[in-house]
Amino acid sequence: MFKKVLHFLTPDYTMMKERNLFFLLFIFSLFIRFPFFFRDYIDRDESTFILMGQSWVNGHLPYTELWDLKPPVIFLFFGAVIYFFGKSFIAIRLAGTLLVALTALFTYKVGVRAISKKMAIWASFLTVPLLSLFGSLQGVMSEHICIAFFMMALYWSLFKRKWYWLLLSGIFYGLSFMSKLNIAYPIFFLGLFLCWEAFRDKRVMAEWPKWLLIVLGMVLVVALTALPYLFSGELLIWWQSVFEAPMAYSSSKTSSKLEAMVFFVLIIFLGWLANRKKILDFHQREVAIFFVLPLGMALSFVQIGKVNGHYLIQLYPFLLILTFMATSKIVLAKKSYLKAIPLLMLPLVPMEAYLEYANIINHKVEKGTFYNGEGIEIPAYLIKNDLETENVFFLEYHIGYWLLGTNPPTKAATHPSNIARDALFPHMQNPRTTSAEELRYIMEEIRPSIIVARKGKRPFDKQFIALNFYVNIYLQKHYKLIKTIDRGLIYQRLEQL
Repeated sequence: MFKKVLHFLTPDYTMMKERNLFFLLFIFSLFIRFPFFFRDYIDRDESTFILMGQSWVNGHLPYTELWDLKPPVIFLFFGAVIYFFGKSFIAIRLAGTLLVALTALFTYKVGVRAISKKMAIWASFLTVPLLSLFGSLQGVMSEHICIAFFMMALYWSLFKRKWYWLLLSGIFYGLSFMSKLNIAYPIFFLGLFLCWEAFRDKRVMAEWPKWLLIVLGMVLVVALTALPYLFSGELLIWWQSVFEAPMAYSSSKTSSKLEAMVFFVLIIFLGWLANRKKILDFHQREVAIFFVLPLGMALSFVQIGKVNGHYLIQLYPFLLILTFMATSKIVLAKKSYLKAIPLLMLPLVPMEAYLEYANIINHKVEKGTFYNGEGIEIPAYLIKNDLETENVFFLEYHIGYWLLGTNPPTKAATHPSNIARDALFPHMQNPRTTSAEELRYIMEEIRPSIIVARKGKRPFDKQFIALNFYVNIYLQKHYKLIKTIDRGLIYQRLEQL
């Protein structure tokens, strides 16, 4: 009886067409991510990307009016969504959902060449919650954009032979690189492996035209991102912002490199152990490829100097395929009752989504709208009460600039955390050269009429003692708290009262 029920609940998916699989992956992604469409912000980086994208829509190249520590394809993605759909949280989060579904689909398309079709489908479905839950992954992160481009490029470069597919794969590798520079590590590791393989098999002359097309596609994308700056005489700020600033920032993160190094060593150890126990055979081409890719990604974390939760978005597709390769070798994995594992996992995994569905329903009942968060309610309060909306400084909830239709007080303040990063100032063409100088300029020269902060949270990270002390003393002396909205604190300058 149990076997009959199991067979009914776990049908043979191997006959499923790819377009049907993509439809199911998109619906599953939408189900998990939909309740988060109405939040003000899920991660501060997402808010910054929105501001940078809006600035581009308004006619300003990235890094010229506003500034952030990310390559320009991220801002192009957000700018395109805003250009076509306007100021819409739903459109931005829906675009993120599409990226997740595409990544899951290409995880299947790549994985099916290395594992069984059924396991590749399981891997694709598990990709969705891993890219959508836990921490800030419900937002649209740079890693979502990067890995979607990368997985498409990986499939075309490994399994397509026509020249136009190879050129397209290079273009998408380039888009991935100009979304997150650290993806260069797995691209480089993959290139080294393919070169070694070609030399081993004496196929260099047959393979080099393929490599040339891929490299040409990558170079084309990098050149195209530089072209608008070349024409406008701003090439230096492109170079400094895209390449010099990230290197300076990663060099300043030496205190966290040990954590990333442990992660890198752990991947090497697990690979060695799997090979020793005959769980994985590294003489198999697919196994070797899907080992060097996460190895390269882990090494990039060492270079960056930390391992944030959303960084792992770039790892999950590789690790899932590698894990299912190992699982297929284990005898227990062939037991029929284990077919129910994906069925049992899928309702349990999106627990965060269930909680958020309850949250937005409660918010709708209490306040009449699904949209929630201080980043939405504070701008609405300022507008409703005829308070200053132009000269505002958001130490927190800086998505408020977008909703008010205004800009941060300075380009360095686009992402509030950048104010405290001294290493970045030489590379953003900012008149001020230090964090302290920038903060004094904002507070004492611009003199924001309204400052927004967060209850129980320092303006900057705890290691920036002097900056936090300065802001707190200045607020006490020159500002008055006029309103608290949940955890949001609205301060008004005393001479404005």
